[in-house]
Amino acid sequence: MNKEVVILVAEDDEGHAGLIRKNLVRGGIVNELLRFKDGQEILDFLFQKGDGPKRRPGASYVLLLDIRMPKIDGIEVLVQVKTDPELRKIPVIMITTTDDPREVERCHALGCNNYITKPVDYDKFVNSIRQLGLFLSIVEVPRIDGEGVG
Repeated sequence: MNKEVVILVAEDDEGHAGLIRKNLVRGGIVNELLRFKDGQEILDFLFQKGDGPKRRPGASYVLLLDIRMPKIDGIEVLVQVKTDPELRKIPVIMITTTDDPREVERCHALGCNNYITKPVDYDKFVNSIRQLGLFLSIVEVPRIDGEGVG
């Protein structure tokens, strides 16, 4: 993967976030990775609001987004990202325990680029994240050029 692409992980579960990080590294992905513990944190970062970190103009991002998070859920984050003229370019990969076909369809209809179900089985989860690492190593990610958004 292009080392300039920053991987954003919006995941409230510490254990899942750690497994994602560890297995991306095992898969050869050494990009900068930023973790956000809830939907509000990732929206503040992307829309350059609040006191926390802010996205950098001209940078490229990939968002790994959990659906069930505190404050603002992943579906609402997806809607806000994909309805913004500049942020909509960010590839969004949903990572969740839900494999309900209606929810998968809804996420795709709202603009997610991919949907990965977190298997309850540890080995399957590890394998899924390694496959995600392979996917991320070949995708081209556009830059987000706008200074301000909204």
